Amino acid sequence: MEFVSEEVAARVVSMADAIAAIDAMFREYGRDMAEVFSVAQGHGPGAGTSFSIKSGLIRTGRVVGLKVGSYWPENRTRGLTAHASTTLLLDPETGYPKALVAASHLTSLRTAASDAVAVRQLAREDSRTLALVGAGHQAWFELLAVREVRPIKTVLVANRSSQAAEQFARRIREELGLPAEATAMREAIEKADIIVTVTAAREALFEAGWVRPGTHVSAMGADAPGKQELDPALVAAASLFADVVRQSVTIGEYEAAHKAGLVDADRITPIGAVLNGAPGRTSREQITVYDSSGMALQDLAIGTLALAKASEAGLVQTV
Repeated sequence: MEFVSEEVAARVVSMADAIAAIDAMFREYGRDMAEVFSVAQGHGPGAGTSFSIKSGLIRTGRVVGLKVGSYWPENRTRGLTAHASTTLLLDPETGYPKALVAASHLTSLRTAASDAVAVRQLAREDSRTLALVGAGHQAWFELLAVREVRPIKTVLVANRSSQAAEQFARRIREELGLPAEATAMREAIEKADIIVTVTAAREALFEAGWVRPGTHVSAMGADAPGKQELDPALVAAASLFADVVRQSVTIGEYEAAHKAGLVDADRITPIGAVLNGAPGRTSREQITVYDSSGMALQDLAIGTLALAKASEAGLVQTV
């Protein structure tokens, strides 16, 4: 079995690579050339621990496997990250393990790449102001991804910790040379052309009425039952898109609105369908929302890419 380490994966896969791979995967999924299987949720013996198992099949290329994503909060006291991800690629002929890819960095890349694919299809082309709601690890990747597809000129950072927001905005200015400032939530939302929410919230972060006509919203945080970042009134009024529609109403951002009877699954368009010609944004005044609850096909696509690029560079280990 082959093995790709975290260090190697981060070295060989760029954000542009990730966006291209996720775009191609969504196009295949939109043509029914890929399949997502049910998500399994579990937990460890410690309080607050959790993990999920996401699996799938990409028929083009014969890629099959799974990704395990875990959250062990006490890891922080051990000097370890709380989140960890590992992708297992199977041999399509035998079902035996083919490759193990350390995927914590790749998960950040593929999540942000999904956002970029949606922004490229749904946000107005003249979008210049980005509001980031959340200032954690993943928010940085979301910023890098959105900048790949839209010429962002200003970044507004809103976070429950104003100190964290200030630090994040300073990092943007210093490392990217991009105008950025920490602002109050309402100010960020009202000024934004694109809003990206990337939190672990379990209730709406802002009011629907704060969102201007023509805004695109990418809700990246909800990936388990009960998680929620958006006002159900916003979801009810907007044009809705998702990576996996059935997940979006069960473990994703649209769960709350669906349970309240405000949204049916048939109102939600898969982003893969948009990539294959279905309507996306149809007017400048339209508010679009993209829900990313995460899917194994993203992990399989970027894991396969990392394996191929690492192999080309002679950096794959044999276990």
